[in-house]
Amino acid sequence: YIIQQSRGLIYDEDFSWNKHTEEHTWQQHPIPLVFTADTGRVLVKFGELGTIKPGYSVIEVNRQPVTGTMGPTERPIMDMVNDPEAYPLSLTFGKGKVGANEKLMLASMFHSLFAIASKISPIEGSSGIQELETDEFSLHCFQTITGVKFFSIVDHKQTACEPLLHRIYELYTDFVLKNPFYLIDMPIRCDLFDQNLKKVIEQVERASAYSSATLA
Repeated sequence: YIIQQSRGLIYDEDFSWNKHTEEHTWQQHPIPLVFTADTGRVLVKFGELGTIKPGYSVIEVNRQPVTGTMGPTERPIMDMVNDPEAYPLSLTFGKGKVGANEKLMLASMFHSLFAIASKISPIEGSSGIQELETDEFSLHCFQTITGVKFFSIVDHKQTACEPLLHRIYELYTDFVLKNPFYLIDMPIRCDLFDQNLKKVIEQVERASAYSSATLA
């Protein structure tokens, strides 16, 4: 993710995501999970079942792919879940990619957290959040002198994140800022930047996979 100084998201790319899926079939209503459809997808809001946790989305109904909040028969998934006559009902869950609106919210939220952390830090002249760790992932951030933020969300097994962000910044200066058609703070649409970024990510992933194999 790349965020401009005024908190706007100007670039994002998903190079990998959790592809794990899990299917469950219920013979009768109700399902022991609470769902929400506020984000354009049907997501688990409360409850856990197997590896399914809040944030997982319904990607198939009765083994048929869904479109947004609609089932394979153009019937809302929430209607099917709440209708006892629709059972037995089979739902397949997956983590999936983050939606466009969710990415904008994430960028805005992180920008605000970064600013708050800089102000409340006991260290004078704090550079803000550089790394955050959770049970499932870690977030790494690099802020340029001009206030542009580069941050990545990666698996704990991923190493060398700080050099990676600096390398992405170099690509940004070489292929974006030097592009005569690019307007500062506008969304980045540059094929050369995309292509070289993909190469760098592939190199880092190969190096990380080699390191993991060596340690094992």
